[in-house]
Amino acid sequence: MDRLIYTSLTAMRGAMARQTAIAHNLANANTPGFRADLAEAQALWLDGQQLDTRAFSSEEVQAADMTAGTVTSTGRDLDIALSGDSMLTVQAENGELGYTRRGDLTLSASGLLTTGDGRPVQASQGPLTLPPSDSINIDEQGRVWIVPIGGDPAQPQQVDQLALVSPAGSDVVKGVDGLFRVRGGGTLPADPDARVTTRSLESSNVSATEALVEMIEASRSWDTQLKMLGDARDMDAATSDLMSLSQ
Repeated sequence: MDRLIYTSLTAMRGAMARQTAIAHNLANANTPGFRADLAEAQALWLDGQQLDTRAFSSEEVQAADMTAGTVTSTGRDLDIALSGDSMLTVQAENGELGYTRRGDLTLSASGLLTTGDGRPVQASQGPLTLPPSDSINIDEQGRVWIVPIGGDPAQPQQVDQLALVSPAGSDVVKGVDGLFRVRGGGTLPADPDARVTTRSLESSNVSATEALVEMIEASRSWDTQLKMLGDARDMDAATSDLMSLSQ
């Protein structure tokens, strides 16, 4: 009986992990450039002295769905959408470099350029800080131009260039903070072919409808395993009653 109980228990843990991943995806359905988490199940065998007799189920977030989202024009100067599989380099909370597709850039009071969630954007010379200006423009190559206060709009000045990188050929993994990194450490190479669509944003690739259906399926899986636990309890009680009658 214990085999049935522990098998159901591992299945319930997998259902919980799946629901957590789906809930995280739903919460970021409107986050620009978000890549959906993919939860996958795998078998974990119990090592016996002679034979592997049982395999439990484990379902965890293994990867991210790298399908591109829809690009929509916003008309905002600091909104950008990256073409292809290029990524924008940002600084994580621990100071390390991370990579993202999020392009809703903002300018802090100190002139630091950040993503919409407050992560400093990296340029060729490090974190990008812009001086006071009348206007800011980012071209398709990721170069940042400004018109200084009182300057000639026909003669903008280039401040720096966004650090755009390519994940092609690299083992990239998504962290719990939503940023991508090279597995085991390291940095991604610069992408000379990267192109930027200005005044536009790439939406999240999460389909709210599909995510809700997956949430219902995960909930039903949980209920099924819960029923199996109840059946195991009933069978155990029936076995105990039967043994008591034979005495």
